[in-house]
Amino acid sequence: MSNEAATATTAAEPAPEAEPWPHGLGASLPHADARAKTEGTFPYAADLWAEGLLWAAVLRSPHAHARIVSIDTSHAREMPGVRAVVTHEDVPGTPRHGRGTPDRPVFASEVVRHHGEPIAAVAADHPDTARMAAAAVIVEYEVLDPVTDPEQAFEAEPLHPDGNLIRHIPLRHGDPEAVGEVVVEGLYRIGRQDPAPIGAEAGLAVPRPDGGVELYLASTDPHADRNTAAACYGLSPDRVKIVVTGVPGATADREDQGFQLPLGLLALRTGCPVKLTATREESFLGHTHRHPTLLRYRHHADAEGKLVKVEAQILLDAGAYADTSSDALAAAVSFACGPYVVPNAFIEGWAVRTNNPPSGHVRGEGAMQVCAAYEAQMDKLAKKLGLDPAEVRLRNVLATGDVLPIGQTVTCPAPVAELLQAVRDFPLPALPKDTPEEEWLLPGGPEGAGEPGAVRRGVGYGLGMVHMLGAEGADEVSTATVKVHDGVATVLCAAVETGQGFTTLARQIVQETLGIEEVHVAPVDTDQPPAGAGCRGRHTWVSGGAVERAAKMVRTQLLQPLAHKFGMSTELLQITDGKITSYDGVLSTTVTEAMDGKELWATAQCRPHPTEPLNGSGQGDAFVGLAFCAIRAVVDVDIELGSVRVVELAVAQDVGRVLNPTQLAARIEAGVTQGVGIALTENLRTPRGLIRHPDLTGYALPTALDAPDIRIVRLVEERDVVAPFGAKSVSAVPVVTAPAAIASAVRAATGRPVNRLPIRPQAAVVTAQ
Repeated sequence: MSNEAATATTAAEPAPEAEPWPHGLGASLPHADARAKTEGTFPYAADLWAEGLLWAAVLRSPHAHARIVSIDTSHAREMPGVRAVVTHEDVPGTPRHGRGTPDRPVFASEVVRHHGEPIAAVAADHPDTARMAAAAVIVEYEVLDPVTDPEQAFEAEPLHPDGNLIRHIPLRHGDPEAVGEVVVEGLYRIGRQDPAPIGAEAGLAVPRPDGGVELYLASTDPHADRNTAAACYGLSPDRVKIVVTGVPGATADREDQGFQLPLGLLALRTGCPVKLTATREESFLGHTHRHPTLLRYRHHADAEGKLVKVEAQILLDAGAYADTSSDALAAAVSFACGPYVVPNAFIEGWAVRTNNPPSGHVRGEGAMQVCAAYEAQMDKLAKKLGLDPAEVRLRNVLATGDVLPIGQTVTCPAPVAELLQAVRDFPLPALPKDTPEEEWLLPGGPEGAGEPGAVRRGVGYGLGMVHMLGAEGADEVSTATVKVHDGVATVLCAAVETGQGFTTLARQIVQETLGIEEVHVAPVDTDQPPAGAGCRGRHTWVSGGAVERAAKMVRTQLLQPLAHKFGMSTELLQITDGKITSYDGVLSTTVTEAMDGKELWATAQCRPHPTEPLNGSGQGDAFVGLAFCAIRAVVDVDIELGSVRVVELAVAQDVGRVLNPTQLAARIEAGVTQGVGIALTENLRTPRGLIRHPDLTGYALPTALDAPDIRIVRLVEERDVVAPFGAKSVSAVPVVTAPAAIASAVRAATGRPVNRLPIRPQAAVVTAQ
């Protein structure tokens, strides 16, 4: 170290300080790739190119259920420009795959179990040739009657070698003989929603000289995808590499593995790079959707509105394959009573296979469906008791130290009452009579056909909860490396940036810990240690925790020589705005000077405390942490047309700690808007198992015109002591809560039960008496 690396302070006149740059935790640091994405220069998988590129196309089943009599690929193989055609016979390794349960064939061989199931894949020298060749594959089917009603799946012939029942959870908590003075019942149905990613699936496979293959994909869990691909190709994992390209938005597991796997097979077969860019229709047919759910509820309460017992039956339609249905069912059963104290709970939950499109992980899976049902029950209870809907909820809310129906004690902050009071007390928006008529938007949009006299305003509430990280014994671990050289820090971590802001968070962590402004996050590939899937706030907690630990190890390496030289411990030194100072002011130097040209690096892991599977009675410490949200919805309903306009959603959320204010607000607003779509428009219709209108004209996503005023009225920063930084996941819980709040408001406006999502117009029509 040079003599100038550390100097004692003197009484000389201090130089004027430069304006501090925004950095570190708590600052609204912008996304590093924001400019490139705004200008359209950010590289996505669909933009990739390689020398000698071939194009792929996949032949998919037009039937929901059929027996395959024969597959004739000869006509396709003979077409000019076609380089390869692959079917189930060409899969050299494991023929099955799946996110949770590996029960899904790469290509259907004997039986087709859902509309859009892959049958064959083609590689050709032009995308049009590939599509025509795929269409030229002749498949003879014996069409079978599909099983599309999940209630019929219990008695139907097995649709899969593993049977129709994927999982059954019988939750038993408390006294089965307990009864309340007041009882309300309800039957609820939740429709099928699609993740509807901004960009449809795309990928590029490039063969390697060693006989392996590299896949360039928008994967959200690259190591799991690599292991699945290697098993399918009959290769060792070290001969398959996945490079993560830009992910164009992800509200679920982004990539359909049935889309990825044919790419590598074709590249290995042809020895050429192969690219596939799915159409929107193929995207709808290929990836998984939210579980349609049937829920039956009975709530018991005393005369004061305190809950005594909840009984429920929850049936999840998993579609043709299991995927992550077991996890979704565990969340649904565990949170079936909501963020309320329920001394006695008896829940039966099932997930079954049908011939409907496969269901899987979509933000808030399981928790969203039950939230809509238990909040409807709370509205019914309030009406029967003559209580304000907010008041009956306040009398039952969960708090830290209470016990969930699964027997797990809530040890994390649970400020549910504070959240509900915040949205209840927030001023209501002005009524239409208080605003000029030309500024009043009728339900149905600016040119709504309704009459002002038919419009009724309603106010409703929703309380939601979700779990963070994996559950039931999932080994959550992530590894990160932090390197510093020449005043620049680099983070290597296989945590995929899916829009949740991990790369920004990683930069903030290193800036805060090391005082270095310039921080780069390296691209993700499977040569790095695994970091797990990008869902349920995992990367904020687990990967962010790994980055923090690695950065602190580098900090110790940086400060130890200085501490030794001045005879003090590293705990007495602090780094602020790129400067290292001691507690007594004797030491003052910059990080760059202290580095003295050296390169420092460290690698660390983060693994949260373990969980356990639910036992035979649905009991167990299954979750690492919980997050809560309260939303008050204000809607206008045209009771003659049944059209609904969401006027305002007031949101209060339990966030643990705000790490990036702007980014956090954007995540909450996006989640709330997604909830509006679930409540009012998004319904993937599948008559007899066939996806009707698999496009964005037939599947109605909310647009900017549908987005209501979103008021974030309270962010409760009560840090979770077991979480790095004390922060909680923020994206999923508003998605879970918003549909329930909107349905509650429509009930208040119309007096109708509203027991189905999305809310159909006929459910909001009030007929004249």
